[in-house]
Amino acid sequence: MNPAPALATTPAGLDRLARAAERGLRLTADPRLGLGLLLLAGAWNVAAAALPNGGALLDSIPYLLLLGAILLSGLAAVAVRAPTAWREWRRPAALRGSEEALHVEVPISVPLTEELRAELAIGLQRAGYRIRSHGARDRWGLAGVRRGWSRFAALGSHAALVFMVLGGAIGAAFGSETTFSLLPGDQALLDSARPGFTDSLRLDRFEAKFGTDGRPLSLDTAVTFLRAGEPTSSQLLRVNQPGSFGGYLVHGWTYGPAVRLRVTTLGGRVLLAGALPLDGQRDGLPSAFAELPAAGTTLGVTLVDPSANVVELAAASSTGRQDATRLRPGEERRVGDVMVRVDGFDAYVTFLSRRDPGVLLLFGGAGLLSLCLAVSFWLPRRRLSLRPKGEALRLALRGERFDRPAHELERLRRIVRAIAP
Repeated sequence: MNPAPALATTPAGLDRLARAAERGLRLTADPRLGLGLLLLAGAWNVAAAALPNGGALLDSIPYLLLLGAILLSGLAAVAVRAPTAWREWRRPAALRGSEEALHVEVPISVPLTEELRAELAIGLQRAGYRIRSHGARDRWGLAGVRRGWSRFAALGSHAALVFMVLGGAIGAAFGSETTFSLLPGDQALLDSARPGFTDSLRLDRFEAKFGTDGRPLSLDTAVTFLRAGEPTSSQLLRVNQPGSFGGYLVHGWTYGPAVRLRVTTLGGRVLLAGALPLDGQRDGLPSAFAELPAAGTTLGVTLVDPSANVVELAAASSTGRQDATRLRPGEERRVGDVMVRVDGFDAYVTFLSRRDPGVLLLFGGAGLLSLCLAVSFWLPRRRLSLRPKGEALRLALRGERFDRPAHELERLRRIVRAIAP
């Protein structure tokens, strides 16, 4: 058996594979494809916001594949352009005719010998340029680049935008936001209940201090995070200082009064004993409702005078409103068919629990974008060409689109003039 045919066809097969991979990479990096994917993702999010059950569109495998395609397209665009940026940096090429380049002619009165050409190359290198000589005799010239590495900042800014879009999209699709109110000693899950999820929060203490003008000086919320029912971490939440646990950020969102009630039947059977958060509003005043099905009564509670701790209680049944009265802490009175006693006041805290799996990608992309833009604007790439033209040397300098380096051209002219008088 002769293995020669197999050996002869292997390079050709690898070459075809390489060409196919290159075509696929360039197709993936096509700006039109990337723009189309971004528009599709935007339309997908609009549909998710408009439809009643649109959240399911974001929490789906096709949407995850779409985000992966956007990431792949963005990285492919960087990969396709990176070799060109590397070559332009490591092996500078002569500037072609361009209206964006600045030109100046430096007259010389000495022959352009090999020694003089070498001195010109060394002088421009000392000026901060990577210099490459090309051609010979009348076609001789120098090509140079300064800060050629900053070209990668432009590529990095493109990748950063892709990361930011992906971070925002991932957060919108797979993040969650939950609010819940707790009284001291109560606890609640940090997210919607699901099998195996046990991360929860317990409110231990809430302290608020106010100034003479009524504005809050401090709002301290002491909490304990639990997992599988066991305390794991105790933290103190303050304004703009949320707690963190298990990938969730927990803010003390708002707070309000709660009234401690004891409600019994006329025969003395206890119907309600505990704090009732006044987390509703009636005529701009804190209020709440307590359902008492055993007595067929709904009890409405409103804090009508916070300075004197006066609450108004109204009892209603299926036939309408039965009775109403006002009580202070320690007072007890009959309201409809029940006896109500106000034991005192407490405070409830409403928490906002957020989980955003894309936040690191979003802020990482924002940081990368800021860095890349700073490099592009403050440390732009500059390219030069120097070649003979008659009895002079023609010096061309080109910056980026936003960079018109006239002062740099004058500096280089003086360097060339000093070397070749």
